[in-house]
Amino acid sequence: MPVLALVLAGACPASATAAAPQDTTRARAMNMPMNMAMPMDSVRGSGDMIMTMLRNPMLPGLRGVSPSVDPFLPGEGVDTATLAWATPREVIHAADGDTVALEARIVKRRIGGRTFVMYGFNGQYPGPLLRVAQNTKIVIRFTNSIDLPSTIHWHGLRLENRFDGVPDVTQAPVPPGGEFIYEVVFPDAGLYWYHPHVREDIQQDGGLYGNMFVDPARPDYFGPATREEFLMVDDLLVDGDELLPYGRDAANFTIMGRFGNVMLVNGEERYAAAVRPGEVVRFFVTNVSNTRSYNLSFAGHDMKLVGTDLSRFQREMMVESLVISPAERYIVEVRFPAAGTYALLNQVQVVDHMRGTFYAAVDTLGAVVVAGDEVEESDALLTSHSTMRTDAVLEAELAEFRPHFDRPADHELLLTVDIEGLPILVQQFISIDTIYRPPVEWTDGMPNMNWLSTSNEVRWILRDEAAGAENADIDWRFALGDVVKIRLRNDADAFHPMHHPIHLHGQRFLVLSRDGVENRNLAWKDTVLVPVGSTVDLLMEASNPGEWMIHCHIAEHLDAGMMGSFTVVP
Repeated sequence: MPVLALVLAGACPASATAAAPQDTTRARAMNMPMNMAMPMDSVRGSGDMIMTMLRNPMLPGLRGVSPSVDPFLPGEGVDTATLAWATPREVIHAADGDTVALEARIVKRRIGGRTFVMYGFNGQYPGPLLRVAQNTKIVIRFTNSIDLPSTIHWHGLRLENRFDGVPDVTQAPVPPGGEFIYEVVFPDAGLYWYHPHVREDIQQDGGLYGNMFVDPARPDYFGPATREEFLMVDDLLVDGDELLPYGRDAANFTIMGRFGNVMLVNGEERYAAAVRPGEVVRFFVTNVSNTRSYNLSFAGHDMKLVGTDLSRFQREMMVESLVISPAERYIVEVRFPAAGTYALLNQVQVVDHMRGTFYAAVDTLGAVVVAGDEVEESDALLTSHSTMRTDAVLEAELAEFRPHFDRPADHELLLTVDIEGLPILVQQFISIDTIYRPPVEWTDGMPNMNWLSTSNEVRWILRDEAAGAENADIDWRFALGDVVKIRLRNDADAFHPMHHPIHLHGQRFLVLSRDGVENRNLAWKDTVLVPVGSTVDLLMEASNPGEWMIHCHIAEHLDAGMMGSFTVVP
């Protein structure tokens, strides 16, 4: 099934390949997707910057125009000679009751032969992998040593509300030099991650993110595998020898989000792993990009889809590729049967907004090299990997919620946008551009216009269709134990429609259907991708008291207002 058809159908990650992609990215020194393959030509002066990219020249009349925010880069004014080099992440095995120290630091990073000033938890990239047993509780002593206020949000965890890390809702922002103590519980097995909830567009993009893995209490939760690999996929927007500046007082790139031109896996340009023939590798994949969704595959090699955000799927299934939007996590198992090199690819179909044409693009994120003698247990691994297991425990749990599947929605949210104050030429271009309406923007087809847009001109909107309330004015109230059906509708007629990965804090939900098509392979999630023009029905279990956020996880959309709240009352 073509990628765009897959997304329009609203399927969970499944078979999807772009038509006849050409692997051009690694032949280019800048490691850019096809529509960003030319280095940016930048001119600076009084905050002015002109960007020229292949396929997307600046519109006539806009040369010399710059965003309405001053530029910002991490570590401004800091002597780089005094900064420590970031180091690869470590694994912290934390037991019940342990205290773990996490410090947000300013660090130096070497990426593609260039040195950047960035951020890192404990000076690592990514931050430490926290590995705990299910139902444990640990204490996190957070120290903020960067140049911005910060917090830590424990993405996907159903923890106590006051430790959720949302500034001015569950806690005050931690100032530079300040500390905060978090008590973090892990009730559900699965793959999670942590990141700031203050100016995510800068801090998360700058390197402040890390995984958490909760080892399941059930010994049969996973099938046999010879090894585990944790992959955090990301992209970074580089302009020559430095990062392209962020907006100081508000985000830039707020229409489409900040797409990068350098792809990263675990903070490195090229992922590499070495395995023996016959091995089965379990990959835990997290998308930490500001805005980019990926369509990942291992050179066409089938993957067994096992789990997602908070649980396993009802049934394991073989997929050719994995569609993953910002903040989502997926668990897949891959068997490498024979010697060879298996490239980790991102294969997509993208739109050139200037010309209104689609074309195939591919980026090679790394490779798994298979060599040596076949593993002794190869035959047994083949048998287990070929077996598509069902999760009887999840099936029994879902039986409680099935009576709610077909009832009307309790709340409906329209996902839309309001844009005012951009240069008239940009607004005219955007209004013409909306005739193309791709369901998912796999890369930035209008980077110059996107760069000019800031949170001062763009307001992304969650609108309660019944009450008319928008964003911060949304204040739903539920009783503990309620089962709530929420309908998300992505407005295809918006001034510039865009897909949205919608995240609910502190709770879990089921994706019941997309565009009226029933989802027949359920799993508990906390983030869902809503393509342009699509309608997605969720069933949320109100299991955790407190005030919680619902928002788009495109960092620039969040900064531009796309966030509401709901309260679960004990």
